[in-house]
Amino acid sequence: MRVGDVQSMLSQISPDISANKSAQDVTGSFEQTLDGFVNNVNDLQNKANDAMDKMASGQAADVHEVMIAMEKAKISFDLLLQVRNKMLDAYKQIMQMQV
Repeated sequence: MRVGDVQSMLSQISPDISANKSAQDVTGSFEQTLDGFVNNVNDLQNKANDAMDKMASGQAADVHEVMIAMEKAKISFDLLLQVRNKMLDAYKQIMQMQV
């Protein structure tokens, strides 16, 4: 894979990342992206909890929507854990590098 291919994939994922941005800009963008992802996971968890509370109190009539909300929350949380694990692995590899 060439550098141009990676830059093209990054620009498709996040249009504000370009080849001429400084490392601090990319770091800030990564931090914002990660923060947004964590907030989205938290929102999905809260929606699933609200749906379960409504179901328990008898307000929710559709079991399918409750299950869908719970699965969305579970899948997004699992993805967040995988991202965290990959970041920890990368950090450990960087710390083991010889300088």
